[in-house]
Amino acid sequence: MTVDVLRRPAPADRRARVAVAVLFFTNGALFANLLPRYPQIKADLGIGNAAYGLAVAAFPAGAIAAGLAAGALVRRFGSARVAVGGTLLTGAGILVAGLADSVVVFAGALFLAGAMDAFTDVAQNAHGLRVQRRYGRSLINSFHAIWSIGAVTGGSMAAAAIALGVARGPHLLFSAAVFAVAACVALRHCLPGPETEAEPAVETGAGQDRAPLPTQAAAAGLRTGWVLAALVLIATAGTLVEDAGMSWATLYLSDSLHATAALAASGYVALVGAQFVGRIVGDRLVDRFGQRAVARSGALIAAVGMGLALAVPTVPGTVLGFAAAGFGVATLVPAAMHEADELPGLRPGSGLTLVSWLMRLGFLLSPPVVGLVADATSLRVGLLVVPLAGLLVLLCAGVLRPRRG
Repeated sequence: MTVDVLRRPAPADRRARVAVAVLFFTNGALFANLLPRYPQIKADLGIGNAAYGLAVAAFPAGAIAAGLAAGALVRRFGSARVAVGGTLLTGAGILVAGLADSVVVFAGALFLAGAMDAFTDVAQNAHGLRVQRRYGRSLINSFHAIWSIGAVTGGSMAAAAIALGVARGPHLLFSAAVFAVAACVALRHCLPGPETEAEPAVETGAGQDRAPLPTQAAAAGLRTGWVLAALVLIATAGTLVEDAGMSWATLYLSDSLHATAALAASGYVALVGAQFVGRIVGDRLVDRFGQRAVARSGALIAAVGMGLALAVPTVPGTVLGFAAAGFGVATLVPAAMHEADELPGLRPGSGLTLVSWLMRLGFLLSPPVVGLVADATSLRVGLLVVPLAGLLVLLCAGVLRPRRG
């Protein structure tokens, strides 16, 4: 893929950067508007914990079922259109899920929303990386930080609606309409044209085109495969740490360390807050030190911080351990997506799609694996997945780019 480096971004590029930021914001805010409504939906449908668990699993299941088609859609329609179309349909699925009168409709709507969210995820990252290439410096971490702001905003909107007694229908309709308008306005300012430019031909000394030899092509394909596998491991390591905070931090602090309910919630808050800070400063760190050094340093921070917290379990130490883990993995998923999108020999969007899809699969499998380990031993042992994820990144980070010459 070609890299278009501009010292001073053109006005169109600056507008496109804002447009991508809007897409990331809306993507984070849409689903976060539904999450706080889950307890009320569960009660209204009159379903037990098992049925509820299966129903909400339809969202990641939809993402996994449809995610591999994202690359083809991006190539066919363009990343901006796919991102906006996915946003509109995600909002529709969330609205239907909120109004569902049966568990089947609830699960089906979540499945649709998850599938569309997968398309949006790949497409908005692809377009964000196009803008990044125009700027000639790292931007992708800031886009993911804006996604976090959107998630907090969406959750706050839902909390306010619940506190004011606003019914789910009007609340979710308003949310879907507002963010649909925002996405459509953003589309007008996205980058035009195809996803990539034509690759330059390989020339001989005489100046004639020459196709690579079969052995060279095979070697290049093998290397691409190994690099792609390493990138998947890096991205999955980042999501494993995120899931540890989301699914297990509160439970570990309250049950194993006997923290109060309010204090137990601070573990996840610390992880997400530190991850946001890491993404805000991540682009500058990447530009200065290179993606490889930033990933290795972050992995070490996560492994040592959480490892010490588990070795010497205290409530303050564990909260700090989750904060270290969140800060350490902040740039991993954006880094893996960036490198996958730049892999030679792959069609536009293919590397990004594969990494995103396999990362989601790892995210889906993570909670039951940690749960099985916790049941067999203890949750403290199950949370060793966090420092182990850091060690995995240390081993795989060599595929990431070093500091620029």
